[in-house]
Amino acid sequence: MRLKREDGKEQPYIPAGPFKIRVPGIHYRFEVSDYIQGLLMCAVCLGAIPILQEFLGMPFEVAMAIVLLNGILYCAHVFLGDPVVPGWITPAIPLLILYVSDFAMGPQRMQALIAFEMSLGALALFLGITGLGKKIVHIVPNAMQSGIIIGAGIAAIDIIFVKGARFDQFPISIVVCVGLGFYLLFSNHFKSICNRNRTLKTISNLGILPVIALAIIFAPLVGETAWPKVEWGITKPAFGVLWTQWTVFSKNIGFPPISMFIKAIPMVISAYIVLFGDMIQSQALIEDCKKDRPDELVDYNPNRSHIIFGLRNMLMSIIGPDITMAGPLWAAMQVVICERYKHGKESMESMFGGAGSFRFGTLTGYLLLPIVSLCKPILGIALASTMLIQGYVSIRVGVLKARTANDLGIAGIMAAVVATRGAAWGLATGIVLCLIIQLGNKPKLDVMIFENENKNIEA
Repeated sequence: MRLKREDGKEQPYIPAGPFKIRVPGIHYRFEVSDYIQGLLMCAVCLGAIPILQEFLGMPFEVAMAIVLLNGILYCAHVFLGDPVVPGWITPAIPLLILYVSDFAMGPQRMQALIAFEMSLGALALFLGITGLGKKIVHIVPNAMQSGIIIGAGIAAIDIIFVKGARFDQFPISIVVCVGLGFYLLFSNHFKSICNRNRTLKTISNLGILPVIALAIIFAPLVGETAWPKVEWGITKPAFGVLWTQWTVFSKNIGFPPISMFIKAIPMVISAYIVLFGDMIQSQALIEDCKKDRPDELVDYNPNRSHIIFGLRNMLMSIIGPDITMAGPLWAAMQVVICERYKHGKESMESMFGGAGSFRFGTLTGYLLLPIVSLCKPILGIALASTMLIQGYVSIRVGVLKARTANDLGIAGIMAAVVATRGAAWGLATGIVLCLIIQLGNKPKLDVMIFENENKNIEA
């Protein structure tokens, strides 16, 4: 029997320390439309497979096992009281790829990834339990935050366009498909016309799914991929091979030495700064919904979110090390859920129902062989689309993170170092530049970008 909430109150739950346990069908309504959308959007998550294949050397079935494990843990957020659609730490993926690429392919690279992901999880868990997360990130100057985010954007673009990479394999498909993605996601022209057309509005809410659908048809037409061979049945992830050959349980890999954890510290700090922005965005999106839905009190607690994705990263570092990492938010789909939630109780009874049903949909999609086999030939194009779109967003957000002309200059130098030499050199560069340029700084002498700087240029 499903429990009902009082108007203006929280959705029913079972208290469990910092967590609020909610079971679908009992504590919230299962939302069929969000489940179906998740079923289709699982194709985006499958883009992790080519990353794992290319940079870790994993077989397809082993990478599929990691995607499925991640899919199970995605459901933990709503189950434990976090009203979000979790996802990858997408802006940090190119930085992590650069980091692990400094280690030899094989056991050494896997140890480096395990040490990093375990350390990131432990840091998030500690900050969540102590409530220090928000205080810690404010210690980092805007210039350095901006530099890390811009550097991640440059690295994301470089991964696709470096000689011999994805662009050389699928040049026509990437140009056409990414062009469509940029138009649907960022064009003011499309935003203006989709507000007047229900069909275009629906398309705009699908994120990059239209890009993937186009790639499935377009790439074979131009001869850059084979036509998909749709298979029927259930996927067969290789969990046994994963756990015996690619984790700490493997005799060839084992537990990373302490030196690996020390080397991972700059990368851990960089990844944490990137993902903290996701939590700020989560809170902003949920707050924005409150004026439209006063009938439900939605409790978003950053400390609880820290604990959940911290535990996810620690667990995945042991049972399925993953370059995409366990992040607190899939921003594009959280926006879609929030927009549908605003339409009222009849459309979506609770935000927990929308977010939870969506992630149950993606989890089901990973198991359906027809969906996986349909997308398999174009996963490289899907990855390129994801990285280039993320690069655009990271550079835009990173520039806006800077507050002064000096911030932007420091960020630019730091970003170039991050993208070419990795997080450790990038952080060191940022610290030195901030000390040289901003130590003893008098705010009245700062030139604020987007305001006074434009006036100076005109003069």
